[in-house]
Amino acid sequence: MGNWSRITTALLVIAASAGTAHADCQDNAIHVRGDWGEARFSVDVVDTPQTRGRGLMFVEDMPRMTGMLFVYDREQPVSFWMKNTLIPLDMIFANGEGVVEKVHSNAVPEDTTAIPGGNNIQYVLEINGGLADQLGIGAGSEMRHPSITGDNVAWSCDGP
Repeated sequence: MGNWSRITTALLVIAASAGTAHADCQDNAIHVRGDWGEARFSVDVVDTPQTRGRGLMFVEDMPRMTGMLFVYDREQPVSFWMKNTLIPLDMIFANGEGVVEKVHSNAVPEDTTAIPGGNNIQYVLEINGGLADQLGIGAGSEMRHPSITGDNVAWSCDGP
């Protein structure tokens, strides 16, 4: 009877651990990690041409650990601008594996100058200007979100 009890307890611990890893992956949150540590942001996801086109335009204030995640159907060249955007933003550009390729810091409100993200970008996280630098987020950091899927994802919702 003692062995069955230990086996049952071990299975419950494994199941709870697996459930916790998956529970952290929610549509309204993204995790970013690197050699600097890890951060969690509450996000709104925009994944249609219409919602991506509006982005954070006309937003006057954004709480510190929040942002917007732009999701594209595939890796592609992307470019952003700040027209009608009222707050400075950091733009974190990631490839299809969820690996950050580039960070553009402190994009200037209302500026219509193109901000290229790169050629193989599938995800863009916008957060308050200067925050990426404060946290240490840079090229090579990894993102985890339910939208970031595939066989070669750097940090999957399905595992460590």
